[in-house]
Amino acid sequence: MTECSIIADHKSEERYTKLSLAYSTEQEKEQIEEAIQKCTTECSIQPIIYGGDVTGGKKMITIEYHDDCDREGGAVYEKILCTLGIKECH
Repeated sequence: MTECSIIADHKSEERYTKLSLAYSTEQEKEQIEEAIQKCTTECSIQPIIYGGDVTGGKKMITIEYHDDCDREGGAVYEKILCTLGIKECH
């Protein structure tokens, strides 16, 4: 698999987690959306998903889990990162 140009950022505290994925092209956006759709179905709680602009012409999609007592979101994030070929978060 080729090196991924999507940049991932992860934050968490107590029962809240967030994974932001910054992309530059429409193709990367589609890859992210497909990975999210595929991987979030495996979690018993529904994430909040939204997008926005980032500096340098990039845009992002963010996935958040609130009240994630069993930390299911972490497994979802791992699957998304693996699906996209992302090796590390910033």
